[in-house]
Amino acid sequence: MERNKVMKLTSTSYAVLSLLDVLGEATPYDLKQVLEASVENFWPVPHTTFYEEPQRLANAGYLSVRQEPRGRRRKHYALTDSGRASLREWADSAEIAPPQLRDEGMLKIFAGADPRPIFERRAEWTRAKLAELEGYLQALQAGHDGPREDKWRGAEATLLAGIAYHRQLLDSMDEYLAGARSDEHAGSARGPRSAERARSRRGPGRAGGAAQAAALEPPAAGSG
Repeated sequence: MERNKVMKLTSTSYAVLSLLDVLGEATPYDLKQVLEASVENFWPVPHTTFYEEPQRLANAGYLSVRQEPRGRRRKHYALTDSGRASLREWADSAEIAPPQLRDEGMLKIFAGADPRPIFERRAEWTRAKLAELEGYLQALQAGHDGPREDKWRGAEATLLAGIAYHRQLLDSMDEYLAGARSDEHAGSARGPRSAERARSRRGPGRAGGAAQAAALEPPAAGSG
């Protein structure tokens, strides 16, 4: 039964509604598992808040709740008509907040750190994330030809965007690191003072390409 209590919906609210729109019905644990493989890649959600959100949405009439009569007595949540209508209204709205980025590596480079070891570790992480996303996409597309028209098309679109984002970021970091190694090698051949000048030229001020790519907000289910 929908209660229709007045409630301010947040980004966490819409994350829960979106997942249930795909899953149909799920427990908070089920939601958390799917969250980590999808929405968390481009929109971090505090787990404590996320666990509390389904019941809050149910109290306001956006979700229905069914509790198991025996055993673990887990609660299963599903969208109500009000929840589905609110989700569609929000998703179809042209209004979006500006992208946000929290990147400790960029902060360290800004503070004067050598970009090379930071980009080396980030490139390693990005390769692993790219492989993870490509695996998700292959699993999603298995057995389907052409564009998807079902409820998974949004997940597919964000995976494609996330893969493109990470490829661009990885290319930018690899290009920077290759240039840094080339400068280092040339400087070493000319002597210690030339090597030091090469390192200084490859300092934070020359990290622009990779830094700019890293500053792009990951738009996809897998950008992390």
